[in-house]
Amino acid sequence: MSTIAPPSPATGAAAKALRWAGLLWFLIAAVGQTAFIGFIVAYYGVRTATGNFAGWNDKPLIDGYIAGDDAGNIIFAAHVLLAAVVTLGGLMQLIPAVRRRLPGLHRWTGRIFLVIAIFMALSGVWLALVRGTYLSTISNVAILGNAALILIFAALAWRAAVGRRFEQHRTWAMRTFMVVSGVWFLRVGLMGWVVLNRGPAGLTADMSGPVDSVMTFGSYLIPLAVLELYFAARRSPGVALKILATFVVVVAAAYTALGVFGTVAFMWGPYL
Repeated sequence: MSTIAPPSPATGAAAKALRWAGLLWFLIAAVGQTAFIGFIVAYYGVRTATGNFAGWNDKPLIDGYIAGDDAGNIIFAAHVLLAAVVTLGGLMQLIPAVRRRLPGLHRWTGRIFLVIAIFMALSGVWLALVRGTYLSTISNVAILGNAALILIFAALAWRAAVGRRFEQHRTWAMRTFMVVSGVWFLRVGLMGWVVLNRGPAGLTADMSGPVDSVMTFGSYLIPLAVLELYFAARRSPGVALKILATFVVVVAAAYTALGVFGTVAFMWGPYL
């Protein structure tokens, strides 16, 4: 009979470090995404509930309210307000305790998350292509690419869950979480850059600058790349890849923390 050798102490320590790095990033992201939810409710939610639809435009860059465009205004409101719901649902999906102790809540939260994610992707495409709610051609292409990945990943996560392939489902659900969070990552990425450089170097008002171009696509491709490295490191029996992934995830956590601080301080806080 063959036996499987236990992992070496170095491999066990590296695997533990990788898990702690992942937890560190998640906790920082959870704080930042909770702040995102709070901003949506306090800014868009309050204005919508009080009928101050024109107040959506108090925050510059994109005009959410356009007089006479009832259909566009409704879709914009649904798209923005449901962002709070899908963000909360995504965070709940990644909490192991919820999955273990409240499986029913996990399943229904997951269904709601995937359905809203699909709606967000389709409504985002409609707002970009039909309403023209974008700042530059580059950002428009990035929006369409993000939407395509959301639809593909959400479908694969749902299919795996229905087929009871739960390990595959968790993998695709985490990928879906990353691309659904692209809007949040974009803001965190931009503000992290501003904090690091003490100014908007490479950024423009219409998001067509060199850093803007990298960030618009990087807002979902970079988190995906880090996630795939994390997955590969977890599967690897060696130590080197685990150490590399741990370092990358810790750096990502530090940058995320900077971005969350900058976003709250400069992008959201002044408008509340």
